[in-house]
This record gives sequence, structure tokens and C-alpha cells, in this order.
Amino acid sequence: MTTNMGKFDRAARIAVAGVLVFLAFGSGLLGTGLLFWVALAVSAIFTLTALVGNCPIYSAIGLKTCRNCG
Repeated sequence: MTTNMGKFDRAARIAVAGVLVFLAFGSGLLGTGLLFWVALAVSAIFTLTALVGNCPIYSAIGLKTCRNCG
């Protein structure tokens, strides 16, 4: 699997994932319904793609946000 995400993109995804987890668990704004689970799913996907450095949607549309990626 090749990398198609730059450092800023990966950091932004981790930050957004952290905010979503905080909203789900820390603030109580999302309750325990559908929004709670959607926020956790999105944060898990963002975290996984940031750690791996590859976004399947970017691959599908041919987008790369890094300068020197293969």
C-alpha cells in the first residue's frame, strides 16, 4: 500500500478524530444515539487512515496530498 497523504493531512485527521471522540464521550452533546456511533466510526476511520498514511478515497480519485509519495 502506497502513501498518498501528507503530514498536514494526517495531523488534521488525528485532530478531527480527537475532537469527535471528545464530543462523543467528554461533552455529552451527541448523546448515545446514532450521532454518537457515527462520530466514533468516523474518528476510527480517520485515525486508521492517518496512521497508515493511505486514504482509499484518495486512491480512487487519484489524489495525493504529499510531495514525495510513491
